Amino acid sequence: MKKPVVRKLRCAVYTRKSSEEGLEQEFNSLDAQREACEAYIASQKPEGWVLVPDRYDDGGISGATLERPGLQRLLADIEAHRVDVVVVYKIDRLSRALMDFAKLVEVFDRNNVTFVSVTQSFNTTTSMGRLTLNILLSFAQFEREVIGERIRDKFAASRKKGMWMGGFVPLGYDVKDRKLVVNEVEAKKVRTVFERFVKLGSATELVRELRAQGITGKRGKLVDKGYVYKLLNNRVYIGQAVHKGTAYPGEHQAIISQSLWDKVHGIIVQSPRHRANLTRTQTSALLKGFIFGPTGRAMTPTHTRRGGKLYRYYVSTDVLKRDAEACAVRRVPAAEIESAVIEQVRGILRSPEIIVRTWRVARRSIEGLTEADVREALERLDPLWDELFPAEQARIVQLLVERVDIGVEGADIRLRTQGLTSLVADLNAIQQEKRRAA
Repeated sequence: MKKPVVRKLRCAVYTRKSSEEGLEQEFNSLDAQREACEAYIASQKPEGWVLVPDRYDDGGISGATLERPGLQRLLADIEAHRVDVVVVYKIDRLSRALMDFAKLVEVFDRNNVTFVSVTQSFNTTTSMGRLTLNILLSFAQFEREVIGERIRDKFAASRKKGMWMGGFVPLGYDVKDRKLVVNEVEAKKVRTVFERFVKLGSATELVRELRAQGITGKRGKLVDKGYVYKLLNNRVYIGQAVHKGTAYPGEHQAIISQSLWDKVHGIIVQSPRHRANLTRTQTSALLKGFIFGPTGRAMTPTHTRRGGKLYRYYVSTDVLKRDAEACAVRRVPAAEIESAVIEQVRGILRSPEIIVRTWRVARRSIEGLTEADVREALERLDPLWDELFPAEQARIVQLLVERVDIGVEGADIRLRTQGLTSLVADLNAIQQEKRRAA
């Protein structure tokens, strides 16, 4: 009598542990899970079960996600038809979420793969097995949610006591013995941000100033407006710990005073548009003093408001002092003519002829100046133009622009090359100062 042929079933063992604690031990939790699964597979040898040599282990990875290296390799081998049975110690090792497990079972069914739990024996190919599986998964998900609630409760209780509970360390502090400790070098930057914001009243202007000074955040990147607002709203700087919008006295030392915080937030509560209008009206016109109309008379800056918006112009003094017909060009939009002049100035900074001419003049008064130094200084200024204060932009324009004549057919911009010498000297001095500071 012939023995019936037993079909070989290739069995893959999957193991997982949520935390990394104990994984460095010679015999850890993953090894214990695998040993139990291998023993179960050996007991099923008469049924044709054989262990595949590959290991599918995920140490220190939560079961709340399917994005696990070991699991992804297992799924790839299942799709490649290299596995017939998946063996785990408990079903929550594979997944703790019903939705995720449903996705896995769909992959198993599509490839005729059976799923087996060593400590919870059932067969997923039967309706009773699926019911048992769903019940067990429901309890696994319930356990995970209870653990999450405990952690959140502990976190909230610790924050109410003012304790530091980890996360991104704010600028101005270091963490020692799980507590925030003031970093005096960084704390000086924080105080500068708060104090300058009170004086300027504009985050845009403040960012320009901070970037010009090379002030960076905790990770060494230049600050932007979003970073500044986040810093200005961080109550950790007045010695408080915040949990879900509620502030508690913190264990750490404050960096700024309550009075300075109040001044800053007295400004922040104003609308950004209102603050921008204040800043704009306090800034002098860029071309004041050297823009002239067709008759040769100076044009004066003025502005008007319509619908809550500010419109700026340069108006001919002929129109103001005589009558509207006295000048062919009565007024020009300030933004348009200023942009044209700025583009002309920035074009100069990129011009090889101007660079050479500037170097020849500047080397007489700046010892050791090379043509490469001039090129580097001017090329560095061009991309940084938008980061400069309006006052700094105006100073550069005044250095380089001698006169702007407005005519019926356009504008004639007369430039002074000599001004570039002073500009290069200033840029070189700033660069040398930064090198010394570094």
